[in-house]
Amino acid sequence: MEFTQSICDTPSVTDAVTPEAPDTPAGRDPVAGPDPAGGRSLGRSYWQLWTSSGLSNLADGVLKVVLPLIAVRYTQSPALIAGLAIALTLPWLLFALPAGALVDRLDRRRAMLVANLVRAGLLGVLSICVGLDIASIWLLYVVAFGVGITETIYDTSAQSILPSVVARDQLSRANGRLYAAELTTNQFIGPPLGGLLMAAGAVIAVVTPAAAWLVAVGALLLVRGSFRPVRERRSTMRADIAEGLRFLWGNRILRTLASMTGVFNLATSATGAVFVLYAVGPGSPMGLSEPIFGLLLTSTAVGSLLGSFIAERVERRLGRARSLALSVIGGTVLVGIPAVTTHPVLIGAGFALGGATTVIWNVIVVSLRQRITPDRLLGRMNSAYRLLAWGTMPVGAVLGGVLAEVFGLRTVFAVMALVLFTLLVGMRILTDRAIDAAEQAGAPT
Repeated sequence: MEFTQSICDTPSVTDAVTPEAPDTPAGRDPVAGPDPAGGRSLGRSYWQLWTSSGLSNLADGVLKVVLPLIAVRYTQSPALIAGLAIALTLPWLLFALPAGALVDRLDRRRAMLVANLVRAGLLGVLSICVGLDIASIWLLYVVAFGVGITETIYDTSAQSILPSVVARDQLSRANGRLYAAELTTNQFIGPPLGGLLMAAGAVIAVVTPAAAWLVAVGALLLVRGSFRPVRERRSTMRADIAEGLRFLWGNRILRTLASMTGVFNLATSATGAVFVLYAVGPGSPMGLSEPIFGLLLTSTAVGSLLGSFIAERVERRLGRARSLALSVIGGTVLVGIPAVTTHPVLIGAGFALGGATTVIWNVIVVSLRQRITPDRLLGRMNSAYRLLAWGTMPVGAVLGGVLAEVFGLRTVFAVMALVLFTLLVGMRILTDRAIDAAEQAGAPT
């Protein structure tokens, strides 16, 4: 299939993937938009991919609870425990760009298979060490870092393979269903399951996510076809990475979306870093107990799950520009409502609204990126986008702590709400006409 790109620095190219014919749409609408039928089957390969994604995210959800619970057996140092989170996320800063370049060189389905096999293998080693009582906090760091590296490969491949599995006009619905599966398994099922498994034994708790990744491999093996983009010429990894960065930065729509997402993540990281101080304990403004605090946080997940189901409908009803503007407003409410009230019900409602609009943003933006970007560049674009969008998160956490220390907790929420509200300025660029033009330029012909 040929992708014509005229907005960015990259010349038009011809790319090809060969998924199995019965599962892949025979033709794709050159101008993407909502599926008027709304109910056309997404195909067998999509649901196999969906199953694999759900199982992989279930493993992630279990592991993010299990690793810290195992770590406290070896250390009581808050800094060392927090180091696990750093070990899991640091690979996105170090390896996101190389991972994107690799994904654009390899068969993306096979890359996902290898990533899950490696993750399962790492947990297999950890389970043996835990069972023999020879594990340590340093081994947990190694495992967490290795899992983080493979996550960069798996997640980048998963976002890049989808346009080869479903038609362009089905991407919003397909992404919405994927978000629903990921949220349900990662946030609702995985964490409590991890706690229950730890009660049954640490070895069982480690083996379970490894088994989930292996079953996810089985689901991926059922997806037939080749998903390796055609490369017209040989090039170095450095040249490939540079081309991906030029594509992202040279496309005004993608550049604006990545920048706005980076600002959003900075704001939510700043407020998230200090919200526990605002909410928990008799001396805090909200005065919540730990169980009620946990329940309050689930309101965001509930809203996010709802958003995953209504995203396509909202996009079709309001249009993409208005839907994105609504998401900015919802995000402003999400971070700003603690500045004006301490009532947990009102804050929970604000969190639910913000969770829903955040997922609406994600579904629209991810689908748009997949439509605009030529297949051969999807891996590099996705990794560069995530680097720009997620690289602000540690900065936001530090900024939130400094603002709270100097000006007080409420100031953090008020300032970050103001920061997010200013993102509406970006909607002058993200008009429906500009989005349609970007899609037309990136549509296969």
